[in-house]
Amino acid sequence: MMEAFNQSNCKTLKIENDLLPEGGVAMKSKASIAGHPVHPILIPFPLALWVTSFASDVLFYFLRHPTLLVISKFLLAAGCLGGLAAAIPGIIDWLSIKDGEVRTVANWHARLNVIALIVFAISLFLRMGSYSHFVGHRLTIPFLLSLIGVILIAISGWLGGELVFRYGIGQTRDEENP
Repeated sequence: MMEAFNQSNCKTLKIENDLLPEGGVAMKSKASIAGHPVHPILIPFPLALWVTSFASDVLFYFLRHPTLLVISKFLLAAGCLGGLAAAIPGIIDWLSIKDGEVRTVANWHARLNVIALIVFAISLFLRMGSYSHFVGHRLTIPFLLSLIGVILIAISGWLGGELVFRYGIGQTRDEENP
């Protein structure tokens, strides 16, 4: 039993409610600081950096300002470093998942993240001056790789949301500590 605030009549009501949806397997994060899971703290950084790098690429195609290419490279590099940092607590949590169905979703989440990291790293590599000859000093392939990477992290992010909101991975609330 837990309390919920009903805004329509400004009363606190007692309601019967499982804290997790049916099929949830609440698991507190093994990689946490003061009870807060570290993986969700770190993941916004690579996501934002990679998406902003892609936006910078799109702007470059319209504006043709060379500074946008430099910005995009730095954003890609920082996103790759942030992705590696976010992967460490993600791996720690992944290792503690026991339920088979949840493990399957977590495996796909991890695979897509690894592939996205590799795709973004290749995109960065092909933008570097000494390696851009592999793509004829053009940005078409690095741009397409970034687009693919953004699609991959969107799908992987959705799977990460499933892990948290459907299966309760990283949940820190329980009936004793609402």
